[in-house]
Amino acid sequence: MSLEELRQKIDALDAEIVRLINERATITREIGEIKRQDNTPVYIPGREEEVYRRVASLNSGPLRDESVQSIYREIVSGCRRTQFDLRVCFLGPQATFTEFAARSKFGSSMQYYPARTIARVFAEVDNGDADYGVVPVENSTEGSVSDTLDMLMEYDEKISGEILMEIHQALLATCVLEEIQVVYSKPEAIAQCRSWLASNLPDAELRPVASTAEAARIASKEHHAAAIAHRMAAIVYGLNVLHSAIEDVAKNTTRFLVLGRAIGGPTGSDKTTVLFTISHQSGALYDALLPFKNCGINLANIMPRPSRKRPWEYCFFIDLFGHCEDEGVRLALDSLHKAALSVKVLGSYPIAKMPE
Repeated sequence: MSLEELRQKIDALDAEIVRLINERATITREIGEIKRQDNTPVYIPGREEEVYRRVASLNSGPLRDESVQSIYREIVSGCRRTQFDLRVCFLGPQATFTEFAARSKFGSSMQYYPARTIARVFAEVDNGDADYGVVPVENSTEGSVSDTLDMLMEYDEKISGEILMEIHQALLATCVLEEIQVVYSKPEAIAQCRSWLASNLPDAELRPVASTAEAARIASKEHHAAAIAHRMAAIVYGLNVLHSAIEDVAKNTTRFLVLGRAIGGPTGSDKTTVLFTISHQSGALYDALLPFKNCGINLANIMPRPSRKRPWEYCFFIDLFGHCEDEGVRLALDSLHKAALSVKVLGSYPIAKMPE
């Protein structure tokens, strides 16, 4: 077959693909009308994960599964836009890692807008201006993000999903390395690059700011300044990438939370996050966690955090495998209610997988 004939075949396939995508969008819009009448959520994480798993199972190549899923993520995003104009708020400004995480989850067809602080992201979801919010919660190198944990205690928003992203920090500036006198970034990002900075910029002043993108914005206005940020921030803020992948630990990964107002149904591969407080007495934490062992529930994580109500009083965040509607999880939570002073289920959501 000639080159021209092959191109004509591709053109015919493209026409059929576009027709089928729009047919799918039409059906999606009808589903949206039913959801609107029933007042049910537009974004159902479990349903989307089911779609991505199914299309991967149907894939026989030569495209890789993750390529097919990436294509479908954009199709789903565009189809969802025919139902509602969903607004997603992320920790900004533009070009933060949180923005890229949000876009990897929801696709490019949503309405995205930044908030200057994690607290503001929670407030935007809480007051209804945003349908969903995306915030960082922990990093594999530096641990939990305290601002997010504090806001989970303060607000009643639910965790609708999680996102895992491998983080590669870049050094951005308008000057050369030898001219850098100050480095701006989020405290966690600075900490992730501590050894590299000590070896390559030992005399530079390290100044923490609210986000990596804010660091890039400031560095773009100061000739002897640099920022640690996502390399794409260089394009947005007119900087040069002096060095890439300056993080000290390979596979440096950040976990982000998707904030919403409802808990989705079980998918068979879920995680649940719970917040609880206990009395100040011997064995109280042991008694609170024992029901999970007795019910065969695996805990993925436990994070203590000061309650900010009384000195030396702590709240505990736990991530467990399973959905709050699963029988074993439900029994363990019932026992936890008896052992703890207070218990709040923050959300049950599909377990995130690292992108290939």
